[in-house]
Amino acid sequence: MTPPVFTHSRGTAPVLVTIPHAGTALAPGMEESMTPRGRLLPDTDWYMEKLYTSATDMGIGVIRANYSRYVVDLNRGADDATLYPGRPKTGLVPDLAFDGAPIYQPGQEPDEAEIGERLTRYWQPYHDAVAEELARLKARWGWAILWDGHSIKTEIPRLFEGCLPDLNFGTNQGAACAPSLINSVVSLAAQDTDYSHVVNGRFKGGYTTRHYGQPEQGIHAIQLEKAQRIYLGHEDAPWPLDTDKTRRISALIGRLLHQATAWRPA
Repeated sequence: MTPPVFTHSRGTAPVLVTIPHAGTALAPGMEESMTPRGRLLPDTDWYMEKLYTSATDMGIGVIRANYSRYVVDLNRGADDATLYPGRPKTGLVPDLAFDGAPIYQPGQEPDEAEIGERLTRYWQPYHDAVAEELARLKARWGWAILWDGHSIKTEIPRLFEGCLPDLNFGTNQGAACAPSLINSVVSLAAQDTDYSHVVNGRFKGGYTTRHYGQPEQGIHAIQLEKAQRIYLGHEDAPWPLDTDKTRRISALIGRLLHQATAWRPA
């Protein structure tokens, strides 16, 4: 059975959580063209829905993509514009994994027609849903907050030097949300000394944060990129979940989301 492009649980709070990279479904016929390494989907944001279980309990809506980022990266613009100049580009429809390994067998990479089809079938419906939900929340509250949830391997030399902090908050250098919002969230995160954090470090927010985060229009966006060491048993296949680590970081995420829902614009 073909899964839907995304799963959407609608909320009542002025916050929407988006999870664009936790999906593992593939486009029809895609698996046969992939390398063994590509079929493992190593760059998946594993188990994001488990880290955000508290969202629905707080009345926060969640939109979770069901297809792999290898089908199309929902956190890249349709024009595939560069997000981080001077860094390797991971791509709207990537042909290399983060570590540089080929995703497709030689000569089996998707052509322009296939890329266009994936944009139409997967990218556009997801972003239509995000835009519509933010508009609905703004109409109800007068503002809305988009919280874009991600995770990534702690060390990827091809993409960044050294080890990432545990919690990487991105607001497009402060342009995507009100300072009082991100300051209140980060101040709460800083109280938990089990986790390191940074704001607008290596990850400043992808297309989602940069496109939707328009505080002057009443839409505020925060990306939270989590180092996978804080909830996985280890960061390679089969990417086992560590129950105790997950419980602890999920509790902190719940507190951060509660802080966001309690925030009010000046």
